[in-house]
Amino acid sequence: MNKITFLKIIKGLNLKNICSCFSKELLLINVLVVFIFLLSLNLHSQNDYKSNPYFEKAERLKYIKSDSSIFFYKKSIALYEQEKDTINIINNKIALSFLYAHIVDYGKSYDGYWEALLLADKSKDTISKARIYQALGWLYSYYDRDKEAIQYFNNSLRLTKQNHSKKSIKNLEILLQDYFSIVNLYRVNSNYKQAKIYLDSCYITQKQLNSGVKVYYIEAEAAYLDAVDKKYDLALSKLRDSKSYFETIDPSYLIIINYLIGDVYKMKGDLSESIVYFEKSLELSKKYKSHSNYKLLAHEKLAKNYATIGDYKNAYKNANLAMLFNIQVFGKNSKNSQHLFEINDKYRMQKEKEKEILKLQRIKELEHEESLGILKTILYSLIVISLILYGRLYIKNMRRKHQLEKQVLAEKQEMELLRNKEILELKNKELTTSALQLIEKDEFIERLKVNLTENKENVDVKTINKMLKTIQGTPSSNWKEFEARFTAVNQSFYTNLKEKYPDLGQTDLKICALIKLNFSSKDMASLLGISFESVHTSRYRLRKKFNLERNENLNDFISGI
Repeated sequence: MNKITFLKIIKGLNLKNICSCFSKELLLINVLVVFIFLLSLNLHSQNDYKSNPYFEKAERLKYIKSDSSIFFYKKSIALYEQEKDTINIINNKIALSFLYAHIVDYGKSYDGYWEALLLADKSKDTISKARIYQALGWLYSYYDRDKEAIQYFNNSLRLTKQNHSKKSIKNLEILLQDYFSIVNLYRVNSNYKQAKIYLDSCYITQKQLNSGVKVYYIEAEAAYLDAVDKKYDLALSKLRDSKSYFETIDPSYLIIINYLIGDVYKMKGDLSESIVYFEKSLELSKKYKSHSNYKLLAHEKLAKNYATIGDYKNAYKNANLAMLFNIQVFGKNSKNSQHLFEINDKYRMQKEKEKEILKLQRIKELEHEESLGILKTILYSLIVISLILYGRLYIKNMRRKHQLEKQVLAEKQEMELLRNKEILELKNKELTTSALQLIEKDEFIERLKVNLTENKENVDVKTINKMLKTIQGTPSSNWKEFEARFTAVNQSFYTNLKEKYPDLGQTDLKICALIKLNFSSKDMASLLGISFESVHTSRYRLRKKFNLERNENLNDFISGI
């Protein structure tokens, strides 16, 4: 049943005298949500409660003699208070509050839930907190405070999902109730799209329970949504299945089922069948004295139906009964009305008081620790400053040490380079000297041969020439000896030249080596066995290959390689 549907049906009734202080819309929302609330809490397993004789009697009598049931619930709570069994105190308070809501005493129901919530909060009982949040959501929805209602439903859903990781059957059952509660809230507000989404969540959670059994409370909800979609036959079929189930399991719940069947027939346009089922709902209300809120709804629907078919006597009779019941439950002098106008959030107030006490205690602690705090601050400041100074000195010392090490290393490297350079220069001088000696030797032998040729009367020239050839070297042999010693001293000279100038020939390389050792053109010619002009020609070609300008010195260029 949804709020808009109720309003459309009730508008035609002549109920101007019914509770002028309250809107019909609010009244209908309240009584409708009672139905859902009762369904939701009935889904809990009786395993939540530790059995005792008082509790068992209260459970047996709650739909027959509510006053006696309330008495035994209170006795049960007193027993658990003596035993200091907090969990069962909470469970019994929840059961008692449920009964108060069942008989539309919402004020006592509300107070009982807040008391249970305070205990659950102190004992860290998240499962009970989730159940109480769910119940409070329903109570807030009775007073048309939908924002608070959805907030409490979501709080319950959040806590249940946190415990849902345990995968216990109880957690899945509470999760199913959470989704079921939100389905009803959206349906009451005519948000059928969201209601269907959460109905799907109900079916998914039901499947996770792996029970293989239909939950007929949910089936009744699904039937109503089918009727909203004008699938009346399907809706009636589901409700009849639910009726068969509750005839065996919970006959008192037939009050609601018969009412829903009557309402579906009314939506379908079959007023005679609708009247039959509304009357059945009222008869069962007298028998079981439960779901009292449906008495009001049934009388109003009957008044509307009788007025439509022209039976104004029965229409007036049912409208008058609806008015009397409405005044009794929601009139100005009723306890429910006091809660309707002003709901005291006892839990919130209690938590605020606790926060205020903790705040005062904290202020005293801060005052007591203020002097110590100042000393700690000074001490920490000194430690930080000392660490900063020590760090700066340490870093400065490390930098200085590092710079000294770099300086010493640089000096060693420079000295090593100078020593290597001196050794290289010394070896090159020795090599130059050796080459010059070869040249002088060859020149001396050449002059000796000339002198012998000029005075050959008394000399055996052939014999002397043979002797000279044995000691005189050829340009080729002289160069090979020189090049071997040169390469040993200047190991990378030829390699660097070839990498930078790959077009250089063998003669060019020889000329470059002799230029590096500062040989004169004449000495070059003698050592290489070529003419003086050939040496000059070779030098000219080298300048072109090196792309040297006129003002650039060839000797300096080669010495730098």
